[in-house]
Amino acid sequence: MSFEATITSIHQMTPEVKQFVVRADEEFEYEPGQHTTVQFDPEEAGIDAEEDGDVVRPYTATNLPGTNAITLAIKRYDEGTASVYMHERDTDDTITLGDLSGNLTLRDTDEDVVFVSTGTGITPIIPMLRQYVEEGTGEIHFFYGEKTQENIMYRETIDALDAQNENLSVVYSLSDEDWDGPTGHVQEHIEEYIEDLDDRRYYTCGVPQMVVDTKERLDELGVPDDHVVSEGWEDGAVED
Repeated sequence: MSFEATITSIHQMTPEVKQFVVRADEEFEYEPGQHTTVQFDPEEAGIDAEEDGDVVRPYTATNLPGTNAITLAIKRYDEGTASVYMHERDTDDTITLGDLSGNLTLRDTDEDVVFVSTGTGITPIIPMLRQYVEEGTGEIHFFYGEKTQENIMYRETIDALDAQNENLSVVYSLSDEDWDGPTGHVQEHIEEYIEDLDDRRYYTCGVPQMVVDTKERLDELGVPDDHVVSEGWEDGAVED
């Protein structure tokens, strides 16, 4: 099912990422971490696309549910289709969205949790983090990998939540910048900061290879498979 929504605000978050506030006639219903789809005809939009027919791409709502608005943080890829389309939109433009769905949602707010993300994989993690600090009762570890500090999305939000919640521990890891913090692949730092690794739930999102590598690393560290949650399609994407 699809419906129309209006872009009411656009904010440049990082050099490559814009946040869009999108409003519809009715309240959005979803669980934090779930995604909608942006749908459009590329020919009508004047955008080159390799596939025939409408383009359909998933983007996660980064705010909590309960209103008729959602926020979408979208990184522009020069060779992309939907990202180029969205970055060319203006406020008051109407876009077509699909119903929100997805597997990456909190399973239990009473257990300790670990969030592991890179790049725009942070988009489902942010609403789950917001939900957990409101409802959760355990420890939270949040690992976020990016290239440089200027590419870190939602840093003000993350740092504010970190300061306001004693049960939250945040670790940034940068791959393309020399700084005082951790560097390299973010999943390689998990065991440095967490004891009792198998006694908590892990949520991971990012490029498929990172998700697969994170699952493999957690398996090596003795974390049961059913303690690790992702969207579930990453293994096939890497194999392809």
